[in-house]
Amino acid sequence: MPAPSSRRAPAATIERLDRDRQAAPQVYERLRNQIVSLGLPPGSPLSRLALAQQFGVSSTPVRDALMRLEAEGLVDVFPQHATVVSQIDVSLAQQAHFLRLSLELEIVRTLALDHDDALIDRLLDTIALQRQHAKADDFESFSFADNIFHQHLYDATDNRELWKLMRIRSGHIDRLRRLHLPTPGKAQEIVSLHRLIVKAIAERKPDEAQARLRKHLSGTLDYLEHIRKQFPQYLQG
Repeated sequence: MPAPSSRRAPAATIERLDRDRQAAPQVYERLRNQIVSLGLPPGSPLSRLALAQQFGVSSTPVRDALMRLEAEGLVDVFPQHATVVSQIDVSLAQQAHFLRLSLELEIVRTLALDHDDALIDRLLDTIALQRQHAKADDFESFSFADNIFHQHLYDATDNRELWKLMRIRSGHIDRLRRLHLPTPGKAQEIVSLHRLIVKAIAERKPDEAQARLRKHLSGTLDYLEHIRKQFPQYLQG
């Protein structure tokens, strides 16, 4: 994967916000998406004035959004100096992986023992979308569909709040996955493992579902040293 252009400020074009919603959460969501997708790679400067102009808001929503991103470790704030997108913290990525693996191992086991057949259809439909995005090398849409696949698992077990918690903790591991995704064959491997997870759930085989999930979620950390060699400027720890 070619390195994303680094140290660029957000575009000056005004991004329209939904005026029926509070501005700060929207600024946060959009900046977070840009950071996680590497549209804003590690080291990118974030000017509060430029961001306020970009989103057509005052400085207060921008400040609040940056405070949330700082709490997640996705930006570094240097008072009276600068705010920049943080490097990927490998330790935090490993902790997020541990959290996600712990949660989803139990979730797929629960679903393999008892699930609504409509869930299988939803999961297969999402996999079909992923396959289309993989063929088009549309990694942003592929990643979005990947999140939808996993969100279906949480929703089916009434663990929507755990999904929100896990997503908040996953910024660093998600950036590692985004660096890994363009590796030849990686997207296709994800699609294949998703199908195998669904097959095991559908056939009510909890141990197999857990084994497939474990392999699926461990792929990026197993590839960590390759990512570190390719993008040393993006990683810390």
